[in-house]
Amino acid sequence: MREGALSAIDKQQQSKDSVFFRDGVRRIDFVLSYVDEKDGERKQERRRIYEDNLVNVGLELETESKSESEDGKTYFVKIHAPWEVLSTYASVLNLKVPFKVDDTLDEKTEMPMSWLATPFRLPKDIMHPEPDYFTAPFNKDKPDFFLINDKDTFFPPSTRNRIVYYILSRCSYTGEECADKDKKGIKRLLNNSTYTAAFPLHDSRYWTRSKDANCESERYTLYKYWAKFLCFFKEQPLDLVRNYYGEKIGIYFAWLGFYTEMLLFAAVVGTICFLYGFLTFDDNEWSKEICNEKIGGNIVMCPLCDKKCSFWKLNTTCNSSWQSHLFDNVATVFFAIFMGIWVTLFLEFWKRRQARLEYEWDLFDFEEEQQQLQLRPEYEAKCTKHEKNPITQEMEPRLPLTSKCVRTCLSGATVLLWISLIIACIIGVIAYRLAVYAAFASIMKQSPTNHLEVVGPYITPQLATSVTASCINFVIIMILNLMYEKVAIWITDMEIPKTHLEYENKLTVKMFLFQFVNYYSSCFYVAFFKGKFVGYPGDYAYMFGKWSKLRNEECDPGGCLIELTTQLVIVMTGKQVWGNIQEALVPWMMNWWGSRKARNHPESLYSRWEQDHDLQGFGQLGLFDEYLEMVIQFGFITLFVASFPLAPLLALINNIIEIRVDAWKLTTQFRRPVAAKAHSIGAWEEILNGMAVLSVVTNAFIVAFTSDMIPRLVYMYAYQPDGELNMKGYINNSLSVFNISEIPLENRPEEEENPSWFNSSITTCRYRDYRYPPGHEKQYSHTMQFWHILAAKLAFVIIMEHVVFLVKYFVAWLIPDVPSDVRARIKRERYLVQKELHDYEVEKLKIHSFLKHDTSVLLF
Repeated sequence: MREGALSAIDKQQQSKDSVFFRDGVRRIDFVLSYVDEKDGERKQERRRIYEDNLVNVGLELETESKSESEDGKTYFVKIHAPWEVLSTYASVLNLKVPFKVDDTLDEKTEMPMSWLATPFRLPKDIMHPEPDYFTAPFNKDKPDFFLINDKDTFFPPSTRNRIVYYILSRCSYTGEECADKDKKGIKRLLNNSTYTAAFPLHDSRYWTRSKDANCESERYTLYKYWAKFLCFFKEQPLDLVRNYYGEKIGIYFAWLGFYTEMLLFAAVVGTICFLYGFLTFDDNEWSKEICNEKIGGNIVMCPLCDKKCSFWKLNTTCNSSWQSHLFDNVATVFFAIFMGIWVTLFLEFWKRRQARLEYEWDLFDFEEEQQQLQLRPEYEAKCTKHEKNPITQEMEPRLPLTSKCVRTCLSGATVLLWISLIIACIIGVIAYRLAVYAAFASIMKQSPTNHLEVVGPYITPQLATSVTASCINFVIIMILNLMYEKVAIWITDMEIPKTHLEYENKLTVKMFLFQFVNYYSSCFYVAFFKGKFVGYPGDYAYMFGKWSKLRNEECDPGGCLIELTTQLVIVMTGKQVWGNIQEALVPWMMNWWGSRKARNHPESLYSRWEQDHDLQGFGQLGLFDEYLEMVIQFGFITLFVASFPLAPLLALINNIIEIRVDAWKLTTQFRRPVAAKAHSIGAWEEILNGMAVLSVVTNAFIVAFTSDMIPRLVYMYAYQPDGELNMKGYINNSLSVFNISEIPLENRPEEEENPSWFNSSITTCRYRDYRYPPGHEKQYSHTMQFWHILAAKLAFVIIMEHVVFLVKYFVAWLIPDVPSDVRARIKRERYLVQKELHDYEVEKLKIHSFLKHDTSVLLF
């Protein structure tokens, strides 16, 4: 019988879900795939040398011919790491392994009414699949010190694939005679298409257990208890996630779950504040005055743009003033202060949660290991000299100082160039707002939208401009996002960071800087610039000077806060909805298309490595976009939350979906990632801390300068003509008077633009400011009330910032970063390691002395 036919029979006899070599004993720890090309002699030579070098370091290889693959053209190289290789590199990587069962765990006391949490719990064997152990760095010379029951299963699959990937990343694909050190590592072989993919195997199909009893089927368990959307109310099996995917992915889901839990408190308080605004509609005196035909209907407002904008009556903004009250009320101040404290509690409690995970997952000494042992192969290849490390006294590779400085300067210049591009796009959107407002005002002067049911009366030139500009800004953000990641990776590669941790931190800072400017620029413009530098009817301010005819935007009498809310809702909600659709749909569509031929074959001919090969690759930076998405969301619900108390509620709903979408796509749509360690969320933690501080400042300024809260309070307590603590007369007090005859010709509306009710008997118009009226000796200069309000705003900012920062730092000081029981257990574990090692060495010395004594007696 032919070899191909024999192979097909062997393959049919072997379980399709097998993760073992043909002998059914040696586990497949990694798989390489390639397509053999007729003109690829150089690639064939590279593969031959590379695989020979892998064999030389002790790895065992088994190749599946292309005749056995479902597409008939792909070769698969299966890699197994025997005990000798695993134990050697476990020592090199300083991996911690169990040496003693943890007998110090106290019995958990039942919390009162703990039965209420039963529906949210998972089975204990799912939440804690393994017992707790005391661990110590592995030493291959002391195998009997550790709890090694079976060498084949002592190292879990996630540890095995991590060790194999470490070897693959450092193995050369050139002969010894070649002096080119740069030619090594699986990443370069993937980049030059020598191999098409490199990945560890999933242990089963996600919807059913493996038929092989030796397969753990942890993927199926994760899908059943974690990745299904119907499990959205259940706790996450983080230990199982860590065991299967590694600590780095486990930390991400732990952080995301904790962040979502904390959002629940912010969402409840924010909803209460929103309901307060809704229930106090009847107390909204200023909106009543705006909507009153005798007050707002008799106040003629000055044109909001040149030529195309007409005079208008104040009561046309009736609806927007009522909408503004939902978010611009006394509860806004309380919620802004609450969120400043909430952010601190979130970060401090996360530190405690993270410290507990560091202990439970053996990560509390990991940072030194990461820095000292995880040098990037790209860094080692580019180093031309070695220097002695003053700490380890060992020679380490170093980049020339001149080269490092040049690369850093180039990367800095490139970052500034890209930020300039983002700012240019934002300025373009602002210019659009200024230009299109006049067009909307001209079109809507006769209220052509009023015939639209429900929404017609709410559509104003301001709203139309704000919504369309926000949508255009969102589209620009999405387009620029496609370029940012590639540019940031290119810049970071150019800097040649030393370690993987340094590489990720540098990339994180660059990407966040790009996205910060990209996502938040428009919100900063509306919050802190729109309506602040307008001038007055006789002397308007223009964006690029009078020649541009782009007059700076004004806020309507209802304030700019409602427009900031609109901007925030569109960008934040649009990003979240689009992100979830993209995350779920794109991988599914690509996998469906890629495996269309394989679905027609019998299941027995569709092996485990072929199934995984048809999935999407997760990539080394696969979590990067997930963190970035959540941190950008964190910015929306903290930096501008004073303008939209419902932002935490929207974020909570999104995150409940996000956890399951991320779990689903990771479990079902992606190849199994290489397990990686991480003791924290990395540079994201410092970014979150920075945003927490900045959020106090931005919310204080939003309440003071964007909201009308301070002007109302100043009026009520100092300028109310009747001396009563109410808001009667506030609208009339907040609008200044201007003589229409003094409006320059270039600012006056064209004759056909004026409404039918406007005539020559109307001699003055009103505008939003605090200036002396015409005829006054200080006409059109700021009144004393303006300076009183400005002083009150600055005082509020200073007081709010100091109060919140004082509470923040007190809370941070009050809550220790590491729980006391975790600190005690870490000390106990270190003590036990020393004690057990000492006892182990003493016992070995006794045995050695005894054997030596017996040998001497026998010889005598």
